[in-house]
Amino acid sequence: MSAAAETGHRFTRNGRESRLRVLAVDGNPGLGHLLIFGDPDDDCLVRVHSRCLYGEALGSQDCDCGPELHRSLDLIQDAGAGVLVYLEQEGRGAGLIAKALGYREAERAGVDTFTAYRNLGYPDDCRGYQHAANSLLKLGLTRVRLLTNNPDKVHALREAGLTVLPEPLYTEPLSDRAAAYLDAKRRHRGHWIPTTNPGA
Repeated sequence: MSAAAETGHRFTRNGRESRLRVLAVDGNPGLGHLLIFGDPDDDCLVRVHSRCLYGEALGSQDCDCGPELHRSLDLIQDAGAGVLVYLEQEGRGAGLIAKALGYREAERAGVDTFTAYRNLGYPDDCRGYQHAANSLLKLGLTRVRLLTNNPDKVHALREAGLTVLPEPLYTEPLSDRAAAYLDAKRRHRGHWIPTTNPGA
């Protein structure tokens, strides 16, 4: 029996039940995990998501990380199958302490967090997606519909040999600070930021 099959179990969310399996990203749990919903095949929905303690566990209204994760799970559940690649890349890959320092510097200097990271000597974004791509290929996937606003993720998965159809994620900003963060991601990193909900 494969490692993924051994972890198969029922998963209930929003009153709806799915079949869920879990694998370590690229065989290394320190990198993160694949959460495999149902029986995904080519052209399934995939979300490559980096850990955000503030937005996901603490309910921060200063970013879009929690809403993006929840929206992605909603869409995967609606589709009946898909993959969440959950990466241990807190603070755009710099870690939780760097993230907190970035917030502090942003408040002190009156700048966005990308500029704050630069002021502190950190890269804008030092995340990587090669391990995520390798893991998707090992699942036997060759074509995915990627739930993302981040062109870096699309490029990384294509470079690894996957055919990628990006599906931008619409989320309603939770605050003025969250809206400003979305704009900073657009300006500094070229993110696509949908302004209307295509499903509405």
